[in-house]
Amino acid sequence: MTKTELTVAIGDQRVPALGVGTWALGGDWDFDGKPAGWGAVDDTESIAALRAAYEGGVRLIDTADVYGCGHSERVVGRAVAPFRDDVLIATKVGLLFDEEARTGAGEDLSPAYIRRACEASLRRLGVDHIDVYQVHPGGADPELARSVVATFEELVTEGKIRAYGTSATESAYIEAVAAGEHGVSVQQELNVFSADAAALEACERHDLAVLARTPLAMGLLSGRYTSPEQLPAGDVRRNTPWWTWFDADRMPEWLERIDAVRELLTSDGRTLVQGALGYVWARSGRAVALPGVRTVAQAKEQAGALAFGPLDAATMADIDARLQAPS
Repeated sequence: MTKTELTVAIGDQRVPALGVGTWALGGDWDFDGKPAGWGAVDDTESIAALRAAYEGGVRLIDTADVYGCGHSERVVGRAVAPFRDDVLIATKVGLLFDEEARTGAGEDLSPAYIRRACEASLRRLGVDHIDVYQVHPGGADPELARSVVATFEELVTEGKIRAYGTSATESAYIEAVAAGEHGVSVQQELNVFSADAAALEACERHDLAVLARTPLAMGLLSGRYTSPEQLPAGDVRRNTPWWTWFDADRMPEWLERIDAVRELLTSDGRTLVQGALGYVWARSGRAVALPGVRTVAQAKEQAGALAFGPLDAATMADIDARLQAPS
């Protein structure tokens, strides 16, 4: 398996099955009065990491306007400036924030807000178009979902975005994106611990790409962490209501589960990180894994997974059996 063979269609383009996520590059910020960042960042190091990812084969960079209240988009824009035409930039819209105060709360997916937010993202990224514009917050309102897609289609016609997808996995948004002429992707959780079976099935049925978030369980599958105390007090991983990977009372259980499959994930000379990415690719041939990256070393290790490719079907099945993962 070579790097160039492991690719995924994003609409009418193909990209390597490894991208990067940039939530962590936004630095410290709050949402709904709670820490929403991953701690302090060094923008110079962040830019070096993104460029190392590009050198390693990454051609899709995922961000969101709310990450760092605009800061992540600015960093991404600076990092990709030398090779902008050779990468796809995916960002998200719908969560409200104040750039100066670095705080956010609430959501808005009205046509007027989407248009304002798109212009702001274009400015922060320093680009003339967004390659994949994604719904960020979810909901079950089909009428709203169709309205969002209609606005996205207008932005395509105007040349401000090339395609769109959804990071909200409710069926209303997936179906609306699938029905749209330029809908291309569904961002969803996918890692050795969990998968969104309904979203995966919908992507197969509608021929949509899977943008796989949390492929390393927010860093737990790096093997670097044994206690939440290793993270800053304000790190979102210690406070998130969505995952328990770094909760003090649950983390030992997750570490035991990693130990149960470590030998399988590190087969054939892979590191734990590379095995975790290989699992994602084995689970779905439509998946572009989006691990977070903060350092050059992380970028290089992740890029090395492309040469190994997906885990074989038997190894994936063994991992699922040991973890009782969904089939």
